[in-house]
Amino acid sequence: MTDRFRLPAEWEPQDGVLIAWPHAQTDWAARLERIEKAYVGLAGAIARHEPLLICVADGAVRERASALLSAAGVDAARLRYVEAAYDDTWLRDSGPLTLSDGTRFRLVDFRFTGWGGKFEGGRDDRLIETLIARGLFGSAGHRRIDWALEGGAIESDGAGTLLTTWRCLHQRHPQMTREEIDALLKDALGASRVLWLEHGYLEGDDTDAHIDTLARFAPGDAIVFQTCDDPADPHYDELARMHEEIAGLRTADGRPYRLHPLPWARAIVDDGRRLASSYANYLVVDGAVVMPAYGDPADADAARVVAAAHPGRAVVAVDARELIWQNGSVHCLTMQLPAGVLAA
Repeated sequence: MTDRFRLPAEWEPQDGVLIAWPHAQTDWAARLERIEKAYVGLAGAIARHEPLLICVADGAVRERASALLSAAGVDAARLRYVEAAYDDTWLRDSGPLTLSDGTRFRLVDFRFTGWGGKFEGGRDDRLIETLIARGLFGSAGHRRIDWALEGGAIESDGAGTLLTTWRCLHQRHPQMTREEIDALLKDALGASRVLWLEHGYLEGDDTDAHIDTLARFAPGDAIVFQTCDDPADPHYDELARMHEEIAGLRTADGRPYRLHPLPWARAIVDDGRRLASSYANYLVVDGAVVMPAYGDPADADAARVVAAAHPGRAVVAVDARELIWQNGSVHCLTMQLPAGVLAA
């Protein structure tokens, strides 16, 4: 894979992490003060380990974010702001997927449709072009692909294997066969094979089963995945079937993956609506893993599983109960940028 572009694994070295600050014109408006507090916790956890690039809608949003982060003691030298228009803050799905051939970089820019047309996404769809115009990425190439794909829908092991769910990509492209989608993903992302999961979903997830809420690659041919141990829970059978599928997957050289099952948090319900409290939706940064926590007894067990799957990294838990109100968590809000891609 060294002689062509590939999608690095998340645990490879990074230049920083990209987020977008919530403001009154986003869907966070109804709970803005509460979500800003959660964002301060998330930003502080990331900035302790590497630079944080913060998209802001305008100067007023920048001043607000800067004041909140300063009051919380977040190191301003770790922060960089970039002004850009955006509909919402889920940068895992609207931010760039960055490929590298070892010396050069290519920003892959898929069409963003608001998760299959559920929400307005026109400004989010132009975000990568805006960031390039701001000079964020230096000499990195840019490949626009007029085909709907969100970053949370795929996982890469950095060595040519992608992991995804049929439920999501079939919903986005019902007219395409699996073989056609498989070929497109390989070409666009420099992959040699695609592994598909048929099962797995979470209530409160409006992405049609993004893989990053369900199962994640980890170093050394490992997979971390969400389980449910409550037979009375509506997720029990579906996640048990997903477990069986994952256990049947094989590495590129034919070996079973090392499996790290995550515990199940108790149901979190908001105004009668169950929220998607997945532990799989964590972010890997240099030296650490930023893991969502839900004020649940299972938080500590989840941290131990994540630590075992990512040896040598500290596990930093951030309270994600406000984040999941809008149907996503830590990983959904962030996009890592591989080492070398940012302009000085």
